[in-house]
Amino acid sequence: MSSNIASNTASAHLTIDLNALADNYRQFQAMTDDTCEISGVIKANAYGLGAKQVFNKLKSLGCPQIFVATLDEALSLRVHDKKTPIAVLGGLFTGAEKEYLTNNITPVLNTPHEIKAWSTMAKNENTKLPTYIHFDTGMNRLGLSADEARALINDQSVLNSLGLQLIMSHFACADDKDHPFTQEQADKFAAIATHFPNAKKSLSNSPGLFTDPSYHYDLARPGYALYGGNPTPHLKNPMKPVVHLKVRVLQVRNVKKGETVGYAASHTFKKDTRTATVALGYADGFLRSNSGSKSGEAKLYYNDTACNVLGRVSMDLVSIDIDHLPNLKQGDWIEVLGHNQSVDALAHSAGTIGYEILTSLGNRYKRYYIGAE
Repeated sequence: MSSNIASNTASAHLTIDLNALADNYRQFQAMTDDTCEISGVIKANAYGLGAKQVFNKLKSLGCPQIFVATLDEALSLRVHDKKTPIAVLGGLFTGAEKEYLTNNITPVLNTPHEIKAWSTMAKNENTKLPTYIHFDTGMNRLGLSADEARALINDQSVLNSLGLQLIMSHFACADDKDHPFTQEQADKFAAIATHFPNAKKSLSNSPGLFTDPSYHYDLARPGYALYGGNPTPHLKNPMKPVVHLKVRVLQVRNVKKGETVGYAASHTFKKDTRTATVALGYADGFLRSNSGSKSGEAKLYYNDTACNVLGRVSMDLVSIDIDHLPNLKQGDWIEVLGHNQSVDALAHSAGTIGYEILTSLGNRYKRYYIGAE
């Protein structure tokens, strides 16, 4: 749903501020040289916020290209846009090579096998296909290993039929400003880059953008920070919040001392307490680790007042303590994410990272977009 008008039928409202996202994108542009392209990462349905809507917003800002994780993600965007360059971080899927070519999608090549297959296709099509290559500099997930990189550097003949446009790597620890591994990776990438002088270079993810300007190169790939997440956990968040989530109060109860709440009777009331049951659960991405078993560490907010989570988080429901809020009533709205609680703060209380919070936001939420194109 693209309207920002609240619905009486909704048990929750997830508001996505695309104007704030645009401001975050402009901040990346302002902090890099004019020669550095800012290419948005919108994998996993734009981190759970809506790939189509984010894609359209980024296009309106002049974003030169988009990165996604899978071919299916790229194909779903091609339904709406035939021209904007889209790259697939997951590489070239065996048996689906023609889909990339037919739909103007560029695989980020991660293995010698993928490079050879892409080269063969280029020869068969009698054209130099746009080519991106990922060099692993120590993360050990995707990309050419050190030995594979060395072999390619020593014999680049397989690239003769290709139009090598970009080489890239990915930081593992850039969100830790003092971690020595970041510079180790940067040094390895810089050494590799000297062997491909005509290709653009890309190294920085969201935290990499804030770590060292020398990491910016020709193209940066912000993801989490684009959506308001903090790329600098050691500092105040420099990004504007994009996500706001509120949920309905379904019932208000007066619970007696000695009674319990929720599954496993995990919380026993030490005094008579007024509680509210709200339309929120782990099916909506409010993780069970937020259950109120850690001295009320997880909190929700009514206006600007914190309410402790009580007992177990269940699939559809959460109970909160409202003993200090005598005017709260059924049908009122409770803030989960907003100016009182950021994505990173909620992640901290759940013992996880903000990326998981965003990508777990449930499909039951009605999504309202501010500033949609």
